[in-house]
Amino acid sequence: MKIAVVAASGRVGRKVVAEAAARGFEVTAFVRRAAEIDGAAKVIVKDIFDLERRDLENFDAVVDCFGAWTPETLPLHTTTSQHLCDILSGSNVRLLVVGGAGSLYVDKEQKIQLLDTPDFPAEYFPTAQAQTKELAELRTRNDVKWTFVSPAADFRADGERTGKYILAGEVLTLNSAGESVISYADYALAMIDEIAGGNHIQQRISVVKA
Repeated sequence: MKIAVVAASGRVGRKVVAEAAARGFEVTAFVRRAAEIDGAAKVIVKDIFDLERRDLENFDAVVDCFGAWTPETLPLHTTTSQHLCDILSGSNVRLLVVGGAGSLYVDKEQKIQLLDTPDFPAEYFPTAQAQTKELAELRTRNDVKWTFVSPAADFRADGERTGKYILAGEVLTLNSAGESVISYADYALAMIDEIAGGNHIQQRISVVKA
């Protein structure tokens, strides 16, 4: 299986590349600036907005690991994933997007999202809002085999790889310890599992540490 990881030089992107390579997949890492990416069979230096259909059409799946955190760049969450949708439109190439937890619902009726709850950290609200908009725009695309993968509320960059996780959906899910937490490493595992055997086309899924 051939996988492209876009924005592969970030911390999540590197974990996804490493996990895919460990599973024996052929991984091409797309980066904005030259970087060493462990596990990548090939590293291509090319900005997301410069990618064309011919760059991605021969892959089985594309993982969008783009992230932005400053006010002026937050809208790029939507514009970058929509650009990838445009160039993958009508193809059989899957697009898996690294999403956020803020858009998860906290009620079974799916009316209240996590970012709208009173205790949601103010410093994370702009990013959560941007990724919520990104998901809303993805939901309008019935021409692309997209999957939006939300992590748990506590997304830990340096957490251990336990090799276990709970696969959930639209509603914020807690594990047996009452926690909503997952490491980047276990998130990457879930992402590659979804590519290898999942079928959540045009759906949002979420993952939490088991």
